[in-house]
Amino acid sequence: MNFKLKNILAALLLMSTALPGHAGTQVASFADEPAVIDFARDLEQRHGFNADTLLAQFAQTRPNAKVLQLIKPPSSPLQRSWERYRPRFLNDRRIDGGVRFWQENKAQLVKAGALYGVPPEIIVAIIGVETEYGRNTGGFRVLEALATLAFKYPPRAEFFRTELEQFLLLSRENNLDPLAVKGSFAGAIGIPQFMPGSQRRYAVDFDGDQRVDLGNSVDDAIGSVARFLEQHGWQAGQPIAVPAATNGAPDPALLQAGIRPSLKADELAAKGVRAETDPQGTVALIDLVSPNKETEYWLGFENFYVITRYNRSTFYAMSVFQLGEEIRNRLCAQLPATAENRARYCRA
Repeated sequence: MNFKLKNILAALLLMSTALPGHAGTQVASFADEPAVIDFARDLEQRHGFNADTLLAQFAQTRPNAKVLQLIKPPSSPLQRSWERYRPRFLNDRRIDGGVRFWQENKAQLVKAGALYGVPPEIIVAIIGVETEYGRNTGGFRVLEALATLAFKYPPRAEFFRTELEQFLLLSRENNLDPLAVKGSFAGAIGIPQFMPGSQRRYAVDFDGDQRVDLGNSVDDAIGSVARFLEQHGWQAGQPIAVPAATNGAPDPALLQAGIRPSLKADELAAKGVRAETDPQGTVALIDLVSPNKETEYWLGFENFYVITRYNRSTFYAMSVFQLGEEIRNRLCAQLPATAENRARYCRA
């Protein structure tokens, strides 16, 4: 190879290492970073990986500016607004999509409900909120996204290094090429958007093909969502949330008690927060705020709290709950009005 051709190839290589979103900035691969080298050697010692193989994979990844942009809180955060948040998920497209998804996967949803006690509408709604029933599973390379957050985002570096480790273990266990797996900017994978650690702990082979495939198997996604909720304490047959009426703004201490149920419904009633529920039930007071609107109050039960283990937002949990209700109601309205259909799909 002549000297001129070598120079051209070197220039092309340097151009290929530019950090996305920062034209002209030359960025070395992760394999050149001392922290990544230490990480690879640590995995070799603790899990039997080949450090050289890992570093060869990291050599094909670089810090992703888009990932860092998406993970950071906005410089001027918007006020929380349930009025603005709710329509993102409570809309005809997701409701009709949920009805179709339920009808197409009825047998597996029944099976998941029988095994784990989670109602079909909640499984369907979570998948609908997460990826619109598998349509939007993410286009980021998971290895690159997790490495970027593990080594370039100090506020949560420890968490993402753990997830990076879990991802590499997951890839080895399932004979996956870690460079080929795609997901969200935060490293969530597949139809239900499980983080790698959650996939290793909670995902199940629900279609019986001897492998867990959350990227392509709807059956595995359904079973895994149900098992995740069951493992986090889902209470079969128990309520999720009920609307509450208040006499003005409630005592702030009731909200400060948190979203894990710890308050008795009759105690709340004595303080002006009333709902149609068992007076001895243990609940949490949930506030759904919107600027320049009256705050919407609900009582959340243990199952509401369990949904927040999937995403630690009360807006998220309420969207899942209400989307599930809308899907069930629309499905009920579309089916023949037989006693079996009413019992299975319709609210009394």
